[in-house]
Amino acid sequence: MKFRRPGRGRSGPLPLPTRSDAVLLSLPGGERIPARVLESSPETLRLATLLSSSAISPRELAGLMVEYGSPRGRVQLTGAEAIKDPSEADVITLTGPLAVDVLQERDFVRVSSARPVLVYMGADHEQIQSYTVDLSGGGLLLAGPDTLQIGEKIDFRLTVSQDTPPITGVGKVVRIDAKGRRGVCFSEISEGDRRRLVRFIFDLQRAERRRGLKERERYGS
Repeated sequence: MKFRRPGRGRSGPLPLPTRSDAVLLSLPGGERIPARVLESSPETLRLATLLSSSAISPRELAGLMVEYGSPRGRVQLTGAEAIKDPSEADVITLTGPLAVDVLQERDFVRVSSARPVLVYMGADHEQIQSYTVDLSGGGLLLAGPDTLQIGEKIDFRLTVSQDTPPITGVGKVVRIDAKGRRGVCFSEISEGDRRRLVRFIFDLQRAERRRGLKERERYGS
């Protein structure tokens, strides 16, 4: 397997996912399986899949990638070897984890949009109503709450339309801007919900372009 070098301008080692982090196992055929990290070290990652790993063939295991969110973007890593634990059907061990690519959040289109979002935070899942400042396929910029700290994980329920179910997932606070707004990178979101979010963003862009054309026609510019 050829490893793609992370893009220029990135410095320092990429952080590995930590214990209990949500990740996605990406198989060569395009299937993605949700998993959680049981153990993490520079030498080994132990991952518990939400489906029995016995369904993964040896060929798929050899080409397995792990995807997860980090402050620098969405990381893809592989390893020297991926091994199914014969004593635990849902556990995969990845030896020699190595980051092979970073998908920067700017690779996703970002648009300004104020949408209601429920934030669940802390061990007791305290529910707080907030709203987005902007949206992308890789994360959210939240107006609050101001108690959220960098590195904190949240569950969220984002409403993009009253006619469709909310988009749900898990994210991590990766930055706080000068206005106190919280940048959240998705660490767990279904592909269906991500597609719905990206489609909503494209619809917003099309509407904005139509408004711009009408304004130019109106003023003859």
